[in-house]
Amino acid sequence: MNSSDPIAEPNAFDLESRVDSADTTLHSQRCAVIALGSNLGNRLDTLQGAVDALADTPGLKIKAVSAVYETEAVGGPEEQPNYYNAVVVLRTSLPPRDLLERGNAIEDAFGRVREVRWGARTLDVDILTYEGVLSEDPQLLLPHPRSHERAFVLAPWLDAQPEAEVPGHGQVAALLAALGGPDAQGVKRRDDIRLTLPE
Repeated sequence: MNSSDPIAEPNAFDLESRVDSADTTLHSQRCAVIALGSNLGNRLDTLQGAVDALADTPGLKIKAVSAVYETEAVGGPEEQPNYYNAVVVLRTSLPPRDLLERGNAIEDAFGRVREVRWGARTLDVDILTYEGVLSEDPQLLLPHPRSHERAFVLAPWLDAQPEAEVPGHGQVAALLAALGGPDAQGVKRRDDIRLTLPE
């Protein structure tokens, strides 16, 4: 078979190994942590779609995905459906603002509507931390405000990155313990469902 044939098997290159190689050779790559949340529609499918969309983003490689946690909505209008929450740990060469724009685009792709503050939503994509960056920009606060006070953020974060710290506040494990542990604030780990990393 002609090796120049574009449909020849096996492929002329191994995409996975190239991505892994890029992950180790790009000196500008940094660790970022993203929180995902959904309380409208098929919540699990939406979170999985967000993970897949992040994984498809050039300049980004997912390193860990937490278990799924369920919690009642915090703040906002009453009688909202419960949230599914998860945390994704990644390495990226995207600058923080580009990563924010990618997160917003993924939210939009899943029908996120921004009409009511803290209202129900199909998808929430928030940057919790970005390695080495502190920001007071109202459009991109880093670390994410109140993340150190919310068990629905800390519990999946600890699951995905046990050694994690919230800059200026301390270890995620200690912060969660101070709130009452993984079940604090009504958070429930859902071991019957899970998110997967794309192959």
